[in-house]
Amino acid sequence: MNITFLGTGTSQGVPVIGCNCEVCRSLDFRDKRLRTSIHLLVDHKNIVIDTGPDFRQQMLREDITDLDAVVYTHEHKDHTAGLDDIRPYNFKHQKDLPIFGRNTVIDQIKQEFSYIFSANSYPGVPRVVVNEINNSPFYVEGIPFIPIEVYHHKLPVFGFRIKDFTYITDANHIADEELEKIYGTKVLVLNALRLKPHISHFTLEEAINLIKKIKPERAFLTHISHQMGIHRKAEKLLPEGIHLAHDGLKINL
Repeated sequence: MNITFLGTGTSQGVPVIGCNCEVCRSLDFRDKRLRTSIHLLVDHKNIVIDTGPDFRQQMLREDITDLDAVVYTHEHKDHTAGLDDIRPYNFKHQKDLPIFGRNTVIDQIKQEFSYIFSANSYPGVPRVVVNEINNSPFYVEGIPFIPIEVYHHKLPVFGFRIKDFTYITDANHIADEELEKIYGTKVLVLNALRLKPHISHFTLEEAINLIKKIKPERAFLTHISHQMGIHRKAEKLLPEGIHLAHDGLKINL
């Protein structure tokens, strides 16, 4: 499995418009964070988790010329807004693209992108095959996915375990029965917004404590805001085996 971090930033991205803080003025490429998303290459299948507003830019940057499916964690705009840009993959492969999400995600997509689902759709609109998922394991192009329900304040969000890799974003609570699905994972990606408490995201300390409980071989933090501080300084706060992810980072598993 090859994993590429397409984006590791919050809903506003980093730098934030109009902000002059040290992070937003940083020239370090690791402090430039697009909206959170990852690309998986598993058994010759290209799968993206979440298509945020920066989806087109991310796919061009990483030169991802094939896409077999999109899986959604939840319905917030910073995770769904780039769906329209799947069209080149429709055109290239002359097929509809499978998308996977829980009913609330599918409902939001059908509302936001109503033109995709119109009975008299305009030529050239994105073509999708909708797959509604729930708490049960499912397959994406033959690849087994185990959904992990977490909470983003009061909103249920899906994380996913794919073989020995687990990806969780936009969370601040995971029930014990859902944690059981994660134990034994080799690589864990978990959101860590900032140092100070937040109503709907893990802080750096909370994320570290949870990672220590799960004990993966390696862990990477994502969905990082400019309030975390610049990358090179924040990285020094982390225990061995835990790292801040950055846009473009690649992991082989």
